[in-house]
Amino acid sequence: MLSRVSGVLLSSFLLWGTAAKADIAISPLIIETAAKRGQAQGTITVTNGDAKEFRARVYSQPFTYDLEKGFQLLNSSPLDLTPYLQFSPGELQVPGTDNRRIRFIVRFPPSLPDGEYRAMLFTENLEATIQEEPGKTSSVIFKTAIVPRIGVAVYVRKGNISHNLNVVNARFNPKSQQLQLLVENTGKASAIIQGEWTIKKGEQVIYHGRSIDTTVIAEGQRYLNVDYSTLANKIKLESGEYQLFGNLGWGINRNNKIPFNVKFSIP
Repeated sequence: MLSRVSGVLLSSFLLWGTAAKADIAISPLIIETAAKRGQAQGTITVTNGDAKEFRARVYSQPFTYDLEKGFQLLNSSPLDLTPYLQFSPGELQVPGTDNRRIRFIVRFPPSLPDGEYRAMLFTENLEATIQEEPGKTSSVIFKTAIVPRIGVAVYVRKGNISHNLNVVNARFNPKSQQLQLLVENTGKASAIIQGEWTIKKGEQVIYHGRSIDTTVIAEGQRYLNVDYSTLANKIKLESGEYQLFGNLGWGINRNNKIPFNVKFSIP
């Protein structure tokens, strides 16, 4: 009779969307606010749709959006909000089919330079979910302790600052086989944008579509992936010269538009 050997691994999932599990929801997922007289405050609602009590710890950590990799947590940052961020409770207990609020307040010292300060405010489940996976042989079973957590992005602006967006260029990335639009933000405030675009080759329209909401961090750059294929319409861009034009939408309902028109080539 074969003995079964189990190994335990620990992982932590950063979950984007409305739920850490099917029965836990948090709202809102993004908070953008301006400090008035050096202070700002807000609330986050955690809803438990399960009959079982939900328990989580609450903590914050600085973050950014990398040009290529996207979201990244940081150990430290000159624009870290956490030294000025206070929240309550530090440990959350939500009874079954109920909700609780996390309240936070930000206090900036007068000497702090103007700018946008940001942090992720996490709720991390205190109970891990065990997931079993078979090893290379039938006698080995690996158990992974999955600790779900949801991050709420909190942006607090100090002073009269804003974003300043412009499109740098477009490229076809041969490694990922993706068309990418490089957007630059030279302002001191981050912007959440949605791209709407059309691809043309000569006079032929190849594709028209739009992107999901994407954050371009303050004083940074970000590649937006231009998806030009759908499940119903598989498109392959042949070699040649192309035109990519459209606009970047930002603000409420993305009603503010910044037009762009760039060219790219595929060898």
